[in-house]
Amino acid sequence: MRESIEHVVVVGGGSAGWLVAGVLAAEHPRLTVTLVESPGVPPIGVGEGTWPSMRETLQRIGVAEADFLRECDAAFKQGSRFDAWVDGGPGDTYFHPFSLPQGYGDANLPAAWQAGARAVPFADLVSYQPHLCVAGRAPKQPQTPEYAGVANYGYHLDAGKFGAFLQRHCTGKLGVRHVVAHVVDIASYPNGDVAALRTREAGIVEGDLFVDCTGMASLLLGRHYGVPLVSQRDVLFNDRALAVQVPYATPDAPIASQTTSTAQAHGWIWDIGLPTRRGIGYVYSSAHCDDAGAERTLRAYLDATGTGADVPAPRKIAFDPGYRARFWERNVVAIGLSAGFIEPLEASALALVELSAAWLADDLPATRAQMDTIAARFNEAFTYRWERIIDFLKLHYVLSHRTDSPYWHDHRAAHTQSARLRELLALWRTRAPSRRDFPRIEEIFPSASWQYILYGMGFRAEFPQRASDLPDAADAALREAARLTARMLPLLPANRELLDHIRRYGMPPG
Repeated sequence: MRESIEHVVVVGGGSAGWLVAGVLAAEHPRLTVTLVESPGVPPIGVGEGTWPSMRETLQRIGVAEADFLRECDAAFKQGSRFDAWVDGGPGDTYFHPFSLPQGYGDANLPAAWQAGARAVPFADLVSYQPHLCVAGRAPKQPQTPEYAGVANYGYHLDAGKFGAFLQRHCTGKLGVRHVVAHVVDIASYPNGDVAALRTREAGIVEGDLFVDCTGMASLLLGRHYGVPLVSQRDVLFNDRALAVQVPYATPDAPIASQTTSTAQAHGWIWDIGLPTRRGIGYVYSSAHCDDAGAERTLRAYLDATGTGADVPAPRKIAFDPGYRARFWERNVVAIGLSAGFIEPLEASALALVELSAAWLADDLPATRAQMDTIAARFNEAFTYRWERIIDFLKLHYVLSHRTDSPYWHDHRAAHTQSARLRELLALWRTRAPSRRDFPRIEEIFPSASWQYILYGMGFRAEFPQRASDLPDAADAALREAARLTARMLPLLPANRELLDHIRRYGMPPG
């Protein structure tokens, strides 16, 4: 057993495995990184959306943005639009954009909005970005360098193509060793550490640190070490998804600049635009709706959006919402679906992969003796992150006034909410979410995101007057948001227009 950490073995491919391998190899050129994956395993492919953090991740591993956009059938994403989440009535829509509110942190924008402009949706008033999305604008201009943007943005992408793209990049440019083989057994040292993988096709693969990216099977952390899943089924009920890929009516159809999430009686439907197709799916609770009823709901949405004809049978995906009690056990760390999965609302899955890969690369133990200390930090940090994600996703359901099914009534029941979320909602009756509520440097969702959801869904507060409200500064910020909207709309191209330009001509280097 070697004391120094010289060889990391990533078990499992797909987006998670290859992102981890790429970040490790780019950060530690002298480290041996091997990725072992079984042949012929298709990607889950539920989440096709990323956060803006993906730009930094791709830059970190040396990917050219134009190559990524071309080869992964990717498009620009500027946030999420939520339809029918408040009450399901006419005009029930609001945005969670990626850009911060104008003047965020400088004045009490929620108080200014509630005092004089509640007729305008909160995000529409404090940010230019919802207006860019409604107009189908791209977040940058053709002359903008790669990974830079006029507006903050992430991506929509084809998950299968993304994994294959990362594989080519990691093996061709970062020196990651790729082993295609079935893992049939796990060999351990006397102290319980994993010593090696026994594979059918490639024999023994030894390593010093193993990263479990085996998806929901959680081959190393879950099966080998028996680390249990902390179920969240009693908090967030969704445990099924039906997914389809739908062509555009015409090749030049507009590409949406946001993920659209449309609430239904027993869940919600995602609608994601890529250059060549749309990805559409229904996430629902099997305790509230059977599969046949879910498919009828999905078909009705497809018919209503003009995409119902000739759509193949949807792919059914089952999942158990929850996260592992620990993510790092001895010399195994789980990243991706092997660490847990809740649901694709707000596209947190790939973001957690990125955060985990970055943490591992930045704090990689030099020796086995250091590993337990770093593992304890990792476990504490990511337990906190999972809990905050769950609270944030639950917020969308708790604030809804829909009454069309027990699904929504059950989501509002107090016993299905964490004590922390109930405490925060009580606090926010008299003050807006702030950095004091989310004090960590790397919060999954900053207080601005909570404000977008809270006030997008009509949450009312009784704000006592405070000197720090700075109403004049708030008014100036709202005027600046309106000015930026008027300036950007005519200058930014349509999403498809910019993507077509990039495919032909590329992008200026960053």
